Amino acid sequence: MSIERRSSKRKTILLEATWQSVSRRHEARVDDVSLGGCFVNTYAQIELQEDVNLEIKLPSGKWLLLRGKVASYQPGVGFGMSFTSLSENEVTALKELMLSAKERTL
Repeated sequence: MSIERRSSKRKTILLEATWQSVSRRHEARVDDVSLGGCFVNTYAQIELQEDVNLEIKLPSGKWLLLRGKVASYQPGVGFGMSFTSLSENEVTALKELMLSAKERTL
């Protein structure tokens, strides 16, 4: 049995995204999101604790820029990201996303 480390409720979604670390910009999809972080589906390699800038394409078509650190990594699948230094506007945008985005069924 795995231990749940998340402290925020998450929502299963599927949104277009791009992320950038020290190396370069990568295309991705965000698989689930919470106020604490998200899971980013990507084939690109990344290191634990690496700083990441993530842009999520919202259902409205606008892009939401979030900053964070890599909390977990699954080679060939993607990484879990914990958000850092969220502004009030970013928290509000995440709350709206979690309320309005269509839940993806597994």
